[in-house]
Amino acid sequence: MRNIVLFSLFVFLFTQATAQTNWQHGRLKVSHDGRYLQYEDGTPFFWLGDTGWQMFTRLTLEEMKVYLDNRVSKGFNVIQATVLSEDVLKRTNRYGAMPFHDLNPLKPDENYFAIVDSAIRFALDRNMFMALVATWGDKVGKLHADGSVVFDSANAYNYGKWLGNRYKNFPNIIWIMGGDTPPKTDTSDYIPIWRAMANGIIDATRHQCIITYHPSGARSSSQWLHKEAWLDFNMIQSSHGRHDAPNWDMVTKDRSYLPAKPTLDGEPNYEDHPVNPWPKWNVDNGYFRDYDVRKQLYRSVFAGACGVTYGHHAIWQFVSERNEVANYADRGWLNAMDRPGAYQAGYLRKLIESRPMQGRIPDNSIITDGQSSVNNEHAEAFRSADNSYCMVYLPKGKKIKLNLRFMRCQKIIAWWFNPKDSEINKPGTMTRMDNMEFAPPAMGIGDDWVLIIDDAAKNYKEPGK
Repeated sequence: MRNIVLFSLFVFLFTQATAQTNWQHGRLKVSHDGRYLQYEDGTPFFWLGDTGWQMFTRLTLEEMKVYLDNRVSKGFNVIQATVLSEDVLKRTNRYGAMPFHDLNPLKPDENYFAIVDSAIRFALDRNMFMALVATWGDKVGKLHADGSVVFDSANAYNYGKWLGNRYKNFPNIIWIMGGDTPPKTDTSDYIPIWRAMANGIIDATRHQCIITYHPSGARSSSQWLHKEAWLDFNMIQSSHGRHDAPNWDMVTKDRSYLPAKPTLDGEPNYEDHPVNPWPKWNVDNGYFRDYDVRKQLYRSVFAGACGVTYGHHAIWQFVSERNEVANYADRGWLNAMDRPGAYQAGYLRKLIESRPMQGRIPDNSIITDGQSSVNNEHAEAFRSADNSYCMVYLPKGKKIKLNLRFMRCQKIIAWWFNPKDSEINKPGTMTRMDNMEFAPPAMGIGDDWVLIIDDAAKNYKEPGK
């Protein structure tokens, strides 16, 4: 243990001296229109996250490298991980350390946080952000029987300031308050505690940070916190309770609030998660698989989110022979890393980044025939700010008609992009008309497609490349 701590301390001190110069684009910030994220130099940023919630407690340093290498190879650029996870005050990490002495947040244990330091540095070396949940929500409010409440407004501020000071020189940190919990209930108001923790981080970093809040299921942080000064962007948890939860509507609602703030679904349905396992799972409900995941990823982004987070049910808890399994996970974390949905999440990022992505305007009025009133077939469309291209996601392959009057160009190129494997149906160049019909290469449930229409004069590259 002593060698691990010494190594991690060296990593931490080295990073304190070098991190500021490692990232040429600077830190993350909110774009000028308040809708998206970008680097300090104006370079657009598309958030593609993965939920590695319990990586600090359940993985060794070498296993963290294996996990991060796998994720970066698939295109993930954000890892959501919890500094104080649900079970962290009751059991040690893989090196026998707990975060606090005497369960006191003002007495941090260097042995524990040295491991967190190393994980952040590993991510930095791979050009990845760590979206750090300062504490899971059960440490702020007693939301279930085995929770361990340790924070009030006073020590929350001091803990936040200590965290902010420790990690202020890392440019790859995003802060998350909350943790699967509402900040306010009918009987309790925890907002002052979360505000204090966030303000501690802000004061320590001189506000060189961005902060959001991870809410309880089927909610957005905007429900309680949109006008909080410390909240830079909203986060949705569209949840694991049913198929086709309308996260696109949640994104649209968030975008209607003022002041404008970015939003994203930070926890849609996880791949290989049982459908609605509470309070008791009906096995006939089955599991969410890659098709279910794709639909939620694409539709939230096309509705105007600044990115999205993928998750796998075995990976967030890092299922292995050492750990108790939560909610019927059907495999271990090593077996889960190469599930199809993880690859397909990366295809979405490549697709969005293959075109100018700042200023995307959600616009379902483009679809004049082929939209559906049922959630499992609901399509989402957007167009670019300069009207040089548009994209339509169809969860079920079918003929659609589009109103392309807004493009005003003479020639267009139409592409069909397959979200399952990123293959492209060969483009066709045609004369643009105000109303045009398009048919995908295959039609049916499970045959989802993205239709891309480009102004032919723009010479955009092949989508997703």
